[in-house]
Amino acid sequence: MSTVTPGIDDIVSVLIEFLAELQDRSAAEVSAELQEGGAELPVDSLLIVEILTRVEERYSIAIPADRESAQATRSVRAFARAVREAIIERQQS
Repeated sequence: MSTVTPGIDDIVSVLIEFLAELQDRSAAEVSAELQEGGAELPVDSLLIVEILTRVEERYSIAIPADRESAQATRSVRAFARAVREAIIERQQS
């Protein structure tokens, strides 16, 4: 059975939903802030850990705790790419 890999924009939407929920804000508000700030994640390290946990649970993946992954969490699109790569790796294994 083939599984459809979500696109970067789909993953970005999920990340924005998680950010909004964890910060008690609307997704539209978070999205607007990200667009104004160049897609940087406006979060502290504890919030990033919570988002990582939710992403891993949602997509049944594990994001490695390495420098590359840490750098990816600074940008929503870079983080979405890292998540997509982990999904593809899981599907190929």
